[in-house]
Amino acid sequence: MEDNIRFDGRVLYLSQDPAIVRKQLAGQPLTRAEAGALRDNVSTDEITPVTVMLTYDERLGQYPYVGFKAGDALPIGENDIRNGGFQITVAGKRYGKGSSRESSPLAELSAGIRLIVAESFERIYQQNCDNIGILTTTDFGVLDRILAGEAIPITEFLKGRDALTQQVIRSGGLLAYSKFAQWPAPQPREIPADGRARTLVEKIIARRLHPATPSAERGDGVFIGADWRFSHDYFTGMCAHLMHRAFGEPAPLYKPDHIIAFQDHLILAPQSFPHVKQGLLAGVDNLMEGHRRFSRQYPVRAHGQLPDSPGSDGICHALMAEQYALPGQVAVGTDSHTPHAGALGCLAFGAGATDIANSWVTGYVRCKVPETLKVQVDGRLRPGVTAKDVVLHLLHLDAIRNGGAIGLVFEYTGSAIAAMSIDERATLTNMVAELGGFTGIVAPDETTVAFLKSRRGVDFALESWMKSDAHAVYRDVIRIDADSLTPMLARPGDPGNGVSVAALAQEGGPVPIDIAYGGSCTAGKREDFDDYHEVLRWGLDHGLKVPAGKRLFLQFGTMDVRAYCEAQGYLPTFEAAGVTLIMPGCGACANCGPGQSTRADEVTISAINRNFPGRSGPGNVWLASPYTVAASALAGHIVSFDDLRRQYAA
Repeated sequence: MEDNIRFDGRVLYLSQDPAIVRKQLAGQPLTRAEAGALRDNVSTDEITPVTVMLTYDERLGQYPYVGFKAGDALPIGENDIRNGGFQITVAGKRYGKGSSRESSPLAELSAGIRLIVAESFERIYQQNCDNIGILTTTDFGVLDRILAGEAIPITEFLKGRDALTQQVIRSGGLLAYSKFAQWPAPQPREIPADGRARTLVEKIIARRLHPATPSAERGDGVFIGADWRFSHDYFTGMCAHLMHRAFGEPAPLYKPDHIIAFQDHLILAPQSFPHVKQGLLAGVDNLMEGHRRFSRQYPVRAHGQLPDSPGSDGICHALMAEQYALPGQVAVGTDSHTPHAGALGCLAFGAGATDIANSWVTGYVRCKVPETLKVQVDGRLRPGVTAKDVVLHLLHLDAIRNGGAIGLVFEYTGSAIAAMSIDERATLTNMVAELGGFTGIVAPDETTVAFLKSRRGVDFALESWMKSDAHAVYRDVIRIDADSLTPMLARPGDPGNGVSVAALAQEGGPVPIDIAYGGSCTAGKREDFDDYHEVLRWGLDHGLKVPAGKRLFLQFGTMDVRAYCEAQGYLPTFEAAGVTLIMPGCGACANCGPGQSTRADEVTISAINRNFPGRSGPGNVWLASPYTVAASALAGHIVSFDDLRRQYAA
């Protein structure tokens, strides 16, 4: 990349006011002051909604920001950015939060955007920008200099970045850097005996460092060997396209038997309202063919479509925990919820398509040695309060909402965590994506060993190093009294819009719901279905079922979960209660299957992980635990299971 960069295009301020956005699209230049308050928390769901992610090349340039919400409006249409001559995007805090989809920066780049200026960035989004050649900065003084006509030295965009990331940016992207680097076969090594106290994640990184890196300090950019590398059907084609462009076709894959291709995100598209109504299935077939072509071309592991019904073997994150990841390993995938497997005590994190493409060939993935936030949950959760309520509590804390945990490891510990099953721990680590962290982890223990034996038939022996050292240094410690927690919700629009069910009840009348949805990688596990069944069995015993005009969808996370529910005798209860059961797949959580809203006035209560605008259809989505979702489905309005039972006890 050149040493001095001149920006000649226009600036787009992503304002909270739709009228201000429309003025810019109409050609009116604005100053920073005239732009007013900038939108915080602009998600990748808004930059590129799933309904436009039907290609994996420069055609995405038609679509950036078509899902961007200002007030109650969606002011930006197809080709508006490209036709408007915009080169710089400006926004507020936590830009690019949510999905790890590299489609978002690729769409921006393909539309002409060369620089993003924001108060803060989500980790994966910014790394994706680095990888494909979009510059980023949190220094608004740089924007002032650009507007004054100044050429900006490349060094301005390297400030605060680790040495490896600086090299990647200077090279114009990761794959350009990678082609000239050396990639010896990854081999686990001993943790340095230097007397330094380390966290569990620091130990895993130390064991997996590239041989050219003798040691690494916090904040250093490093390459680490990955045990498992996976993609799903939205991004397999993009990963393969980028890999072939950089390394040729066929590419020399490293350990293809440790590469997994999951067909899960798009598997239910034929039952998806927007995909059918808008004629998007041909685009879905394009992505699916890219995925299948990779699976046919290379000897990788593949989880595909069920032979006799709509659905898949399972959602990638859940299958990684059920079948692949082990304590102390490294797993990386094309999804921000990859930390799900951290419940087993491994280092699992999401990455963009370029990172995954590079890892397929080299066996290594890039990351920064992170700081760790200890979340200590002591005491005992009340009946009806779950790991989902713990996460929603964390999400509503100001320090988290303001981006204070971006890029951190969430290490969960304490007596309440020790008492949790692996399924519940997986909810905590899975939703680190919403918390803004790098990953989540729980040190493996006898519960982990028992899970591996009972679920997978694996006899696993814990090793002494598989825990944080007693004197390891943490960025901070959040202490939570489990006994004080009550059922939580997140109001529509963002997972951080936390409110307790009790507080909501005090605000006025009950909030009616149209749809209740239980499923996804976060809430489609065995224990989640135990909770759904407990509520619905109680409801049937008290003469309750899903009321007419309301709908309750329950989606299995994997076929193993469905088999478990059948063995437990849950399926007749679900049928009697009026449940619509859905086979495994991401479905409505990815706005791509049964359970979506179809109108803006519909209200959904959902056990999924995020409720950004448009995430599960045009309606409003409240987040809640499996207990609260099932209870609300029976009541027809938002209510906790405890409150529902109290009403009938009276």
